[in-house]
Amino acid sequence: MKYKRFGEDIAVRLEVGEEVLSSLAELAEREGVTFAEVSGIGAVDEFCVSVFDVKAKKYFDNDFREPLEIVSMSGTVTEQNGKPYLHLHASAGRADGSVVGGHLKRAVVSATCEIVLHTVYGRVPRFFDDATGLNLMDV
Repeated sequence: MKYKRFGEDIAVRLEVGEEVLSSLAELAEREGVTFAEVSGIGAVDEFCVSVFDVKAKKYFDNDFREPLEIVSMSGTVTEQNGKPYLHLHASAGRADGSVVGGHLKRAVVSATCEIVLHTVYGRVPRFFDDATGLNLMDV
């Protein structure tokens, strides 16, 4: 992972074999990021996204192991239990032109991944909400 900070913004380049979520969590910890907006694109060959079933209060995974292009990735960095908490959604294009996406669980870089974090001064913790079964922002 290579990155450069420009005031409130951080430009990130992930390299082959790096996992997106764990790399960004490491960066957030290292740079003291407690609240940020995330956007990015890139090439991956392992991609796991989920859809949340509100009635079942459970995520259903869709796992892809093929060449994919992340056409859109966005979300937030917040905190839960004093640690960085990443909540990202991503869409990725397949070789046949179809697109898959959802709540990002895992993405391993196959060529490069370019990400921008726009940090915001402040802290936004998360809490588990029994009614939804989700970790919600405490705002």
